[in-house]
Amino acid sequence: MSAAGGRHTRTHDNDYNTHIALPAGRARDVCVQLQDAILQHRLRPGSKLSEDEMGEIFGVGRTVVRTALQALAHSQLVTIERHRGAFVASPSPQEAAEIFEARSLIEPRVASLAAQNASDADIKRLKAHVTEENAALADNDIGMALALSGRFHIALCDIAGHNVLGAFVQSLISRSSLIIALYWRRRETACESHSHAALIEALAAHDGAAAESLMKSHIVDLHSGLDLSRRDEPDAALPDVLGVKPVDRFHAR
Repeated sequence: MSAAGGRHTRTHDNDYNTHIALPAGRARDVCVQLQDAILQHRLRPGSKLSEDEMGEIFGVGRTVVRTALQALAHSQLVTIERHRGAFVASPSPQEAAEIFEARSLIEPRVASLAAQNASDADIKRLKAHVTEENAALADNDIGMALALSGRFHIALCDIAGHNVLGAFVQSLISRSSLIIALYWRRRETACESHSHAALIEALAAHDGAAAESLMKSHIVDLHSGLDLSRRDEPDAALPDVLGVKPVDRFHAR
């Protein structure tokens, strides 16, 4: 979307890659594009990831595809089943509850640390990020809004400067995206940005207690927006999601 058309142009680097070890070469390109499609809910949980089909879509051999899938399996975005192949991971209701419980224990501490460390440049960057979230919502680009929301939490980890907690949160955020795709019932809760704005205010004031409390409430709100009694099923074919001329996509990167 161009600025000339009156719409907000969103540009961002792939913050999710900060804590994930990616393969080299063409496998990295495949991995990043699949990862983005999963985290933006273009590829749904449970979707079959055929090696042959992806090789044709991306114009690469099966060895490259397998390397990309192994990397995604390591980050728990993909599951690989013997004799059945690879699928976008599909967390169970119990796993969903456990993941949000873990987030409620870890992320408030991260927010408190971030409040202690946040610089003026960090605050400026976070505010710009929330502007991108709001633009995605205004465009009704829900998948991008959710991905950006996750990246906000990763950015807080970077500001907190705690690599171990950051690695945990990275994994939890990625898996939360799958959970939201399966179980959400209140889209506005999953995509809200006002909680992020309040967190920025607490960070700017270096108020660790407020940041911790706000994050606890935010995670509770996210969890309350899920209906763990229902599951949405895959509804799109792989070529429709990733495009039929993937080599052109790579050249355009």
